[in-house]
Amino acid sequence: MPADRSRPRASRPAPGRVVIPAGGAGKTKSAKAASSAPVDADPLAMHGRVGVVDIGSNTVRLVVYETPTRLPIPIFNEKADCRLAGGLSASGRLNPEGVHRAIATLKRFVRLADAMGVDHLELVATAAVRDASDGPAFVETASRACGKPIHVLSGAEEARLAAVGVLNGLPGADGALADLGGGSLDLVALDAGRISAFATLPCGHLRLAEDAGFNRGRARLLLDERLATVPWLDRLGGRTLYCVGGTWRALAKIFIDQTNHPLHVVDNFTLDFFQARRSAEVIASLTRETLAQWPGIDATRLDGLPYAATALAALIEAGRPRDVAFSAYGMREGQMLELLPPAVRHLDPLISACESRTERSGRFALHGQEILDWMTPLCHSESAGERRLRLAICLLSDIGWNEHPDYRALHSFFRTLRVPFPGLSHADRAEMALAVLIRYGGQEDDRMVSKVQILMDDARRLRARTIGLALRLAHSLSGGAPGLLPQTRLRTTDRDLILELPDDPVVFLSEAVERRFGRLARATGLRPRIASRQDASRAP
Repeated sequence: MPADRSRPRASRPAPGRVVIPAGGAGKTKSAKAASSAPVDADPLAMHGRVGVVDIGSNTVRLVVYETPTRLPIPIFNEKADCRLAGGLSASGRLNPEGVHRAIATLKRFVRLADAMGVDHLELVATAAVRDASDGPAFVETASRACGKPIHVLSGAEEARLAAVGVLNGLPGADGALADLGGGSLDLVALDAGRISAFATLPCGHLRLAEDAGFNRGRARLLLDERLATVPWLDRLGGRTLYCVGGTWRALAKIFIDQTNHPLHVVDNFTLDFFQARRSAEVIASLTRETLAQWPGIDATRLDGLPYAATALAALIEAGRPRDVAFSAYGMREGQMLELLPPAVRHLDPLISACESRTERSGRFALHGQEILDWMTPLCHSESAGERRLRLAICLLSDIGWNEHPDYRALHSFFRTLRVPFPGLSHADRAEMALAVLIRYGGQEDDRMVSKVQILMDDARRLRARTIGLALRLAHSLSGGAPGLLPQTRLRTTDRDLILELPDDPVVFLSEAVERRFGRLARATGLRPRIASRQDASRAP
């Protein structure tokens, strides 16, 4: 929801800093933050734009989000390659050229954020500034130059914020999170969504390369030595390793190409233990020239990719996870989430994002909950997760209303498949997209659709088909207008699918309704029967 620039902006104080004690995941807020935090009964009172500037070891990045939606989509995202950590291992100091570039970048980003109407801008620095002997001097100079305070995250804060970002979409994540930057590798143990331990190692891809004298074999030995100091890594066995960080996301794009994966979406792209280890070892062995031939890889990532791949291979070998999942969310998203009011922060991110999209681009007020309840008799033995995904599909079921009719089904299929929402497995995305395709009368055997269907098993395909046909019927019955669909009812018997209509059914009956109802019944293996409510009440 765009901010209303005609109204005064709400005051938004900086959030209190949170520290994880060495013994685990407990967190305490500073007394100053606790005493100054306002009690805001209306979460929407803090509407507007928030921005995060991430001063990393390799890059400085500004991301601006529109709030107060639970999952604000970035409206601006730009990075500058500053390489603050260049030479840090040898000198103990920040790269002088990088300092100059970083300060110039910060001045620009602060002015841009102000021009964009950002209500709160948070500047955070990570491993390079934290570890450099001249880090405090840099913070003082940079803060004065750009007119904004800079908070240097501790290793504990950086690890926790990365976990907050990942748990945003995967609240039950179980295994370990690994956030690879240029200067550090942050590890967080996750027990069914709870942070239980963390570690920060000087194994970022820039620092690792320098420490190893740019020798990849030596880098692997250093990694093995440093990972051996993390006593809880062996608990990762049989669970999931969640990979966070820009260089690992670049690796994931290569892995997607290597494996001919049908969906080019990094978030929740998953490889099993053997695939992930083999793929990482292959990339770790390639020359810069070979990697440069890969399409879509940022040239600034090329030098770090082999060391990032070496770090991933070593971590997989040390922890022996069941699988490796790549996340598009991390520290910056965790920082952004903590700028939101609690009432907004605790909403379901997927459903909130779907509702927000519906509010911005929907035609009518027919609500997803209305459709969800209406088709529920078709969804027997449904889990809570399946119901949540079905609600998301219902909310997105009018996503293609303004597309050209000849392309509506396919365009809606791909828009749904690639929505930038968290917490969706690739099978979830495929199920949602197939259901929306069928809702618009698209063909399941279309060549572009068939490639994606391999992400689903037969049960998911049948479920998507049933939901899609029910959506098609629901929109035909109601025309998308609210209040009409609840006047009808779906009911099943052992042999029949019954569509009950009110005694005066003129607004509901049409050739299209009868045809689409018949197709839905056949898909469920039942006979179609249309009855009035009066007839239904007389049935034995």
